[in-house]
Amino acid sequence: MSAGNVVLLHGIWMRARVTDVLAQRLRACCFDVTQVDYPSVRGTETEMLARLDAAVEEAGAPVSIVGHSLGGLIAAHYVQRGERPIKRLVCLGSPLVGSELAQRLQRWKLGGATLGGAEAVLVKGLERWNSPVPMGVIAGRIRIGLSMILGPLPRPNDGTVAVRETLLPGITEHRVIAASHTSLLFSAEAARLTIDFLRHGRFCDAVAPTAGKP
Repeated sequence: MSAGNVVLLHGIWMRARVTDVLAQRLRACCFDVTQVDYPSVRGTETEMLARLDAAVEEAGAPVSIVGHSLGGLIAAHYVQRGERPIKRLVCLGSPLVGSELAQRLQRWKLGGATLGGAEAVLVKGLERWNSPVPMGVIAGRIRIGLSMILGPLPRPNDGTVAVRETLLPGITEHRVIAASHTSLLFSAEAARLTIDFLRHGRFCDAVAPTAGKP
């Protein structure tokens, strides 16, 4: 018996296959998973949203969305539009209030070349989660990522996104785990928390919510 439909989105500079391990773990728990490829750099925000919308329509309601990094931010924009019913949303390492590294690249006049159509989305982020759809956010605290090249981030961070960048006011739940930005996709703990949230709309563990959670 299916546990539900899930659309899974990768982050910037990646393709859908990077989500294979997480997809396999979701499928092992009886979720029907659609891994979406979308033009994270070459496409516009409109094109990214259209690709997600097509996947949601094909998956069939009720459907939940899981997005890593930029994928979670694109999904959050999509869900807040409210055009289709979404059951739940999980974001992994997504700079929901805007990416400091993207802002640096923009200041250095490198955003358009390196981030493409995702530049505006990553730089601006969202102000608040205003959707009734439950959103669970998982952030990492192992500092391995782009900040090793582009300069340090406020701690804690996952090497690419600071934890404070994932703390969007209005979200349902938030957790910080021992994972780097990319390894959130391969982390057994991140997968377990994701499955908890998809099933129950909350993280079913004994850990207290992140201090300062909105």
